[in-house]
Amino acid sequence: MLLIEKNDHIAVVTLNRPEAMNALSKALRSALYQAMVELDADPETSVIVLTGAGRAFTAGLDLKELGRDPLGMGAANATDAKENPVLAIQTCRKPVIGAINGAAITGGFEVALACDVLIASTNARFADTHARVGIMPGWGLSQRLSRTIGVYRAKTLSLTGNFLDAQTAYEWGLVSQVVEPDALMPTALKLAADMASIPAETLSIYKAIIDGGYDVAFGESLELEHKVSSSHNAAVTPEMVEARRAAIQARGRTQ
Repeated sequence: MLLIEKNDHIAVVTLNRPEAMNALSKALRSALYQAMVELDADPETSVIVLTGAGRAFTAGLDLKELGRDPLGMGAANATDAKENPVLAIQTCRKPVIGAINGAAITGGFEVALACDVLIASTNARFADTHARVGIMPGWGLSQRLSRTIGVYRAKTLSLTGNFLDAQTAYEWGLVSQVVEPDALMPTALKLAADMASIPAETLSIYKAIIDGGYDVAFGESLELEHKVSSSHNAAVTPEMVEARRAAIQARGRTQ
């Protein structure tokens, strides 16, 4: 369910559950964490490219799995990097380039936002459907998105659940480049190679400086999100998730 290829100091990590739109099951979240830890410690890896197999980057948490697990909603507010893929990515001191090949939805949108740079295929789409599922984001989206594209645009997306196409994402500053699908990985690998030409230690230190300055006030806002989200999501039952999932699928068939 997770593929790793290494070449010339670049590691390509592919979420590989295309039949489930690369939904982040518990097993996949754990595998992503393990991969990030190992690649962070690998002296032969300087840069990581994260992408998805098939038509989606990732659809976020596996709602089918959550609908069967009374404790599954805890993943939405997990503070353990083995359960929280955003934290898993953030444990890595090396640059992570998100090659967004298709839909990045809800938790998948949060994973995309955790990357250091985003390059999108023309097939890429982004959506925050937390409100439509009846839960609150717990991996940072409510704070990261507004800081990336502006508070009014963020509210437009989050309070409707509507999709954002790749070109608009570029115009709003969410992604740095939009390319045709067959050019996505070559473009991402070229950028990764440019980064990898710099000493790995320098890359890590510079990334840490940028992130550290960005997070000074940001950390408090994440605490707010976690407090509100944990309280709300604790009342969400598997039956509620399943009912909302069915409604979302029905909506997708009519739009």
